[in-house]
Amino acid sequence: MLWQAGGGEIMDYMDNIRNKLALLPDLPGCYLMKNEEGTIIYVGKAKVLKNRVRSYFTGSHNGKTQRLVANIVDFEYIVTSSNMEALILECNLIKKHMPRYNVLLKDDKTFPYLKITNEAHPRLEVTRRVLKDKAKYFGPYPNAYAAHQTKKLLDRMYPLRKCGVMPKEICLYYHMGQCLAPCEKEVPKSAYEEITQSIAGFLGGGHEAIKKDLQKKMQEAAEELYFERAKELRDQIIHIDALMEKQNINTPDTRDRDVFGYAVDKGWMCVQILYMRQGKMIQRHSSAFPFYGEAYSDFISYVTQYYSDNPALPQEILLPDSLREDSVLYQSAKPVIAVRAPAEEDILGSEGAPESPEDAAEREAASLEAAAAGVVDAAGGAAALQEWLGVKVLVPRRGLKKQMVGMACQNGKVALDEKFRLIERDEERTSGAAISLGLSLGLDNLNRIEAFDNSNIQGTNPVSAMVVFIDGKPARKEYRKYKVRTVQGPDDYETMREVIRRRYERVLKEDLPMPDLIVVDGGKGQISSAIDILQNELGLFIPVCGIVKDDKHKTAQLLIGDPPEPVALGRDSQEFYLLQRIQDEVHRFAITFHREQRGKSMVISKLDSIPGIGDKRRKLLLKHFGSLKKIKEASIEDFRPLSIGEKLAGQILAALRDEDPLAPGAAELESEPASE
Repeated sequence: MLWQAGGGEIMDYMDNIRNKLALLPDLPGCYLMKNEEGTIIYVGKAKVLKNRVRSYFTGSHNGKTQRLVANIVDFEYIVTSSNMEALILECNLIKKHMPRYNVLLKDDKTFPYLKITNEAHPRLEVTRRVLKDKAKYFGPYPNAYAAHQTKKLLDRMYPLRKCGVMPKEICLYYHMGQCLAPCEKEVPKSAYEEITQSIAGFLGGGHEAIKKDLQKKMQEAAEELYFERAKELRDQIIHIDALMEKQNINTPDTRDRDVFGYAVDKGWMCVQILYMRQGKMIQRHSSAFPFYGEAYSDFISYVTQYYSDNPALPQEILLPDSLREDSVLYQSAKPVIAVRAPAEEDILGSEGAPESPEDAAEREAASLEAAAAGVVDAAGGAAALQEWLGVKVLVPRRGLKKQMVGMACQNGKVALDEKFRLIERDEERTSGAAISLGLSLGLDNLNRIEAFDNSNIQGTNPVSAMVVFIDGKPARKEYRKYKVRTVQGPDDYETMREVIRRRYERVLKEDLPMPDLIVVDGGKGQISSAIDILQNELGLFIPVCGIVKDDKHKTAQLLIGDPPEPVALGRDSQEFYLLQRIQDEVHRFAITFHREQRGKSMVISKLDSIPGIGDKRRKLLLKHFGSLKKIKEASIEDFRPLSIGEKLAGQILAALRDEDPLAPGAAELESEPASE
């Protein structure tokens, strides 16, 4: 592969990379890796650019990093004055270029928040858009359901306005005690401020005090024989208990914290966030994604992107240590680096054992290893985040905070383990279904299945498709499409004969893998047609089965043999589900191909019917406009770049708009003034 240098010389791209590596500075900054098209495929940050960027082109890497490095043909770098600047710059560059191999928060940017609007008469609403509008935002919530359930409870408890537009008269919410009726009477600003503070206290975790107040009011209402009001208050208490019941860790203080943890396995990373509010864990969020760079650097990138658009900052953020990927990250006995020598209040539960000499030595070795590679380590990453966000960011080394981080990391490990177990279980069930299906059909081996389906509408644009399943899983690279050549009209049997002949003539000619079973969509006629071609023309004795559908076009029965006989399969068996997947997949593939062909033929027939439009000009039109719809929507002026005059352009537009070229409308098209 050759690369065009700026000076006009042609050189191998590796020479260009070597020359650039020799000039890298010993400074912090960001680097942008590019592929042969010049597209930025990875953005990273470095404590020392020279060490970090060189590490990509020396030594060995894991499989995912090798995939990234194999696509790098050039790089750029930007020097920054500090790790904090590198952190922010990396976040901005990732947002701008959306590199293929970076960790991207595609879903996390749309977390739902609760918002108290900044209006004369504020409302409480759920939103995914965070604006600088002086409103109060609370969250984020892990999903919309949690946000809406919380809003539903708060609507019952606090009488803020519910209407989007102020009504002309009092609505039902006022009579239910859930609105102050600003549409009817003046509501003082102090009343809204009191409600806003109460909501903020509740969402911040102070629901116990509110619950006690509700219990007191409920008792007073019951004593005064206001039983309906007492029942409403009781229901509110029940809703609070239901919403806040998932509490599994408390801290002696009442600080708001976001606790981060992560785990890595098989090229995947799982980040867990525990939301601690008023000393109680109220929510948890999990994200799993493939990563290609250095684990801790990609983790810090995730955290940076997470807070770049998050207005609801906690008072404190806890991060795990940058231990090696093969370390047991989630064991609380392992050491964790502190950002600084922490004050007493920074180490909640400092009853944890102090750091042992062995742990300190291992921590120091890990820190030196990170520095030598130019990677931003835990201490550097936490310090940079703290400077940028303006809130305390800690990497605790002992005590209860360390246990909370360990809990988040443990949750990440469990989530990844569960993900891979589910994949393995699905693979086992799928391969087991293929083996069981083979036994039901009397086959010793059922490794490769090839399935066929035909598609046409009253004989027009007839096509066929083949899908391949290996060990019960689709092998999409081996799918094939067929345009039917010899069959006229809707003849499903002859179509099957042609496609089977073409497929297995090629298999014999090119010595391709033979299937253990051929599946055709249909009954006795299709099976007999396929067997006739295979045995009498090609000398192949491959088992052929047919899948018959019911009147609702669903998989109903499996037939095999000559003459075909039904095979007894339970409708709830894994073998039957496998047959359904095969039939649905080949049908989907055939229908998609047929629609493509039908769409092309419609375009061809429409354009070819216009005098003056031949094959060359038709292709030119489609290439320039992109579709028949775009041609139809064009103006006379849009045809000028194709050297098509006003008369022909008018004929094209008239024909595509189903108008007579000689009709009055066509004359108007021809004489249409050029647009400016």
